[in-house]
Amino acid sequence: MENDILIIGIAGPSAGGKTTVANDIVDNFDKDIVTIISFDDYYKDQSHMEMETRYKTNYDHPNAFDIDLLLEDIKLLRKGITISKPIYDFTKHNRSLEVEQVKPTKIIVIEGLFVLLDKRIVDMLDIKLYVETDSDECFIRRLLRDIEGRGRTMDQVVDQYLKTVKPMYLEFIKPTKINADIIIPRGGGNNVAIELIVHKILGFIK
Repeated sequence: MENDILIIGIAGPSAGGKTTVANDIVDNFDKDIVTIISFDDYYKDQSHMEMETRYKTNYDHPNAFDIDLLLEDIKLLRKGITISKPIYDFTKHNRSLEVEQVKPTKIIVIEGLFVLLDKRIVDMLDIKLYVETDSDECFIRRLLRDIEGRGRTMDQVVDQYLKTVKPMYLEFIKPTKINADIIIPRGGGNNVAIELIVHKILGFIK
């Protein structure tokens, strides 16, 4: 660990419970020593595109993300330097005009689809987790989330799931399980797994 900063990565399928697991872990520690960074905030800037063109982007492919920027931000945090993290607006399919100032903390949790895909990121992680959830449950969660929280129609969600979400999961995300230290079944709510991970983190930070 550089500067005694512990970095945890959480990967898994879309709507599989990555954020829930991250929050379950974080809830066991003081807020001033832990930070969650969402991989989704590092979608590439699309300000140069019309909205109609943005709809056609494959948001479930690694190329949709600015991984180099994420890597640079992780390096800065490890050095104890505050970063200006982008914020992604799902309703506009683009980055927000605002950024978030993120200070380095003792524990940094990075959660997202491709956290365990790029070797450069994997090599920076002290603990690597993969959340595994039934595909039907993931689809139902995504359907409800995108309709209620992201302004999508049912047809849009289903079309995206069949065209990009499921194929990209099988091609890019599922194979990254091999890079995980721990695979967490059923996503959020797996209290035994969370307790084991928290115990492991306590061992690191002590």
